[in-house]
Amino acid sequence: MSKKPESSDADKPGLWAVIISVLAAMFGVQTEANRKRDFSSGNPLPYIIVFVVFLVLFVLSIAGIVSLVIGLSS
Repeated sequence: MSKKPESSDADKPGLWAVIISVLAAMFGVQTEANRKRDFSSGNPLPYIIVFVVFLVLFVLSIAGIVSLVIGLSS
């Protein structure tokens, strides 16, 4: 009887590591070691969720800045 190896939580990056990895990837400064760690974690869902949250925050902040500048120039 073969048992599937249980994935331990020790090799999974925490929330802070996911946030740092997503921010580094968005700026294009991800290190090779972090990239390997991210791709070896097996589950891309945390990275996708954090990316979408940061993308929405980025778009909303740009829209807010543009709205503020247009309001001040009128």
